[in-house]
Amino acid sequence: MPRPGRNQPCPCGSGHKVKRCCGQRRGPAEEQLARAMLAHHGREAALELADASDTELRDLSDSMMELPERDLSLLVTVPQLISPDLKRLREAIADDDPDWGWDALTGVAKQVDSPCQRAKLAHALVDLRDAGRIDRRQAAAALLDLDSRSTRFIGASLLEAVAISVGASRTPGGLLVAA
Repeated sequence: MPRPGRNQPCPCGSGHKVKRCCGQRRGPAEEQLARAMLAHHGREAALELADASDTELRDLSDSMMELPERDLSLLVTVPQLISPDLKRLREAIADDDPDWGWDALTGVAKQVDSPCQRAKLAHALVDLRDAGRIDRRQAAAALLDLDSRSTRFIGASLLEAVAISVGASRTPGGLLVAA
């Protein structure tokens, strides 16, 4: 059975057209838009860093790992449901035991890593860069990382978010969150 057109009455019986009622969402999906936005910022970042030496790229890659400590908008959204991996990661960070939490970090990173999460972080990077709060080249390195398959920036963001949530780290404003 064919679906009603956008200008046909909605099948729910409201009397409104489909385009104004139950949605019949059309156009690209949110994930597709996120991937396109990441690709756009990745191309701009590549142009920004085109003249960088290997040493400078390595230094920028290392320094971008500290960016999540500078602003809360650069933190991933930690899952509300605490999985065994997240529980283990929280315990490892609270106990300051990096070796014990590595596998847990990998597991939780897989849970939170999505094109939409990466796009959210990229948008925050661009906003902070445009406001002059972070270095342009440092932001470009992070944007390139987000546009790639790398999980370095996602991992750094996740670690900082969990560290703040368990009270092992302070927020950029200096607040200590009670766990």
